[in-house]
Amino acid sequence: MQQDRERLAGLPPVRVVPAGEVRAALAGTPTVVVLDDDPTGTQTVRDLPVLTRWSADDVGWALAQGAPAFFVLTNTRSLAPDDAAARTREVVRTCLDVARRRGVEVIVASRSDSTLRGHFPLETDVVAAEVGADAVVLAPAFPDAGRVTLGGVHWLREGDTLTPVAESEFAADASFGYRHSRLADWVAEKSGGAIPAGDVAEVGLGSLRAGPVTLPRARVIVLDAVVDDDLRAGVLAILAAERDGARFVYRVGPSFVRARVGQGEQPPIADADLRDAVGTGHGLVVVGSHVARTSRQLERLGARRELARVEIDVPTVLASDRHLDDVVAQVASSLEHRTTVLSTSRTLVTGRDEAESLEIARRVSAALTGVVGRVVAASPPAYVLAKGGITSSDVATESLRADRAWVRGSLLPGIVSLWAPASGPPLVVFAGNVGGEDALADVVDRLEEAACA
Repeated sequence: MQQDRERLAGLPPVRVVPAGEVRAALAGTPTVVVLDDDPTGTQTVRDLPVLTRWSADDVGWALAQGAPAFFVLTNTRSLAPDDAAARTREVVRTCLDVARRRGVEVIVASRSDSTLRGHFPLETDVVAAEVGADAVVLAPAFPDAGRVTLGGVHWLREGDTLTPVAESEFAADASFGYRHSRLADWVAEKSGGAIPAGDVAEVGLGSLRAGPVTLPRARVIVLDAVVDDDLRAGVLAILAAERDGARFVYRVGPSFVRARVGQGEQPPIADADLRDAVGTGHGLVVVGSHVARTSRQLERLGARRELARVEIDVPTVLASDRHLDDVVAQVASSLEHRTTVLSTSRTLVTGRDEAESLEIARRVSAALTGVVGRVVAASPPAYVLAKGGITSSDVATESLRADRAWVRGSLLPGIVSLWAPASGPPLVVFAGNVGGEDALADVVDRLEEAACA
């Protein structure tokens, strides 16, 4: 810990880069299409459109809103590699075709997990081939949630403690595990050596904080970032390079998107606005995430407030889904009286390999979202809170059929986003791996107070 403090204390002074400076530099630049491999990429921004479908009409609607960016929820983190590649290609081609017919340009960002889980470099390879990109900008930092990149190494930060991301539980992910924290080595590892570490250039804090930066030429460019000013400094360098003809694919965490669209850190949604956004009665909390942080948050929620708990037993569902009728009835009944938590059983069931683990995850998610959809259709709750990235995606697309929505802002500083779908109850998107142990309880308290006001 002492070494961590010294590392953080020895950083050069922050170079303040106002969000307004980025907004000024955005004049005349293409719209950014953010391909979000789960919906948690929206948690740092507000007032941007989100699509969960990508027909030409949907993309045309998003472009017509005049926003600097819009999200397309691809949910590819839940797919097998071939399916993820096919979906990414389909979305990019649709967006390029619609933009071309409208006489506008778009740039594509591949937004993925700030703890490095996801299909890399598969997705950026697909995007680069479609748009003719020269290089990948790799910027997974998410300072709001304590994910920072320093010296080319990606860290989890809690106070003054820095943990290399490869030493965290996230690196042991059944589908997307890895061994390296230095991003150049991680790129080489995940690409199977196709992109050697020597083809990765690092843009360090010293350069970003010293003044205007000229980006190096490389197949992958890693951006250090400890605060959002660092990301905005990187964005200014990217915009300058793009004006000179460079074409990038961005592989990024949520904070880069906020920096790239010229938004600064903003406070959570005000209580009055939250009251206007949610319905009346009680909310449904849907928990699919199995990371330890979610389990601890769920325990603290139960300790703070009286809940109705309904559980889908995963081994039973994998054998037969006949008990789901009983689950639907229990959830609908309990919502009449109190906040209701619908979760899968907490013991994680994995397969023999990555493909089988993904198939199990899909079957469990289908059971969970099927129950939510039936409950919402029969008696809409005041809100739906989805805990976990893939869970949030499936709830949005399958349970709520929220084809088009707006991100209205966050419920905690920089994390946990509120979506306003075109119809149906509001959706709260809460990643499985963010927030302190009381975060879920704090968010539910705010929502229940608003719904019962």
